[in-house]
Amino acid sequence: MTRILYFAWLRETVGYGEEEVALPAHVATVADLMTWLAARSAAHAAAFANPRLVRCAVDQEFVTPEAAIGGASEIAFFPPVTGG
Repeated sequence: MTRILYFAWLRETVGYGEEEVALPAHVATVADLMTWLAARSAAHAAAFANPRLVRCAVDQEFVTPEAAIGGASEIAFFPPVTGG
């Protein structure tokens, strides 16, 4: 099982902050995961409607959508962070 975390407006859109999922074998990258999650419910589809607005960390390391997720225990999704 993989723990999926949602932060900020992603959490509000999905309706909860975390879930445990068993990832299918075809879900190999962050981009694959976002596509798979978007197909799970209307709320997930809304959250991942524009993948360019979503950042990701795999086991607390920032990654790109092309990053492999094999063996990850935690994957977090959050909006871009701005500095000031």
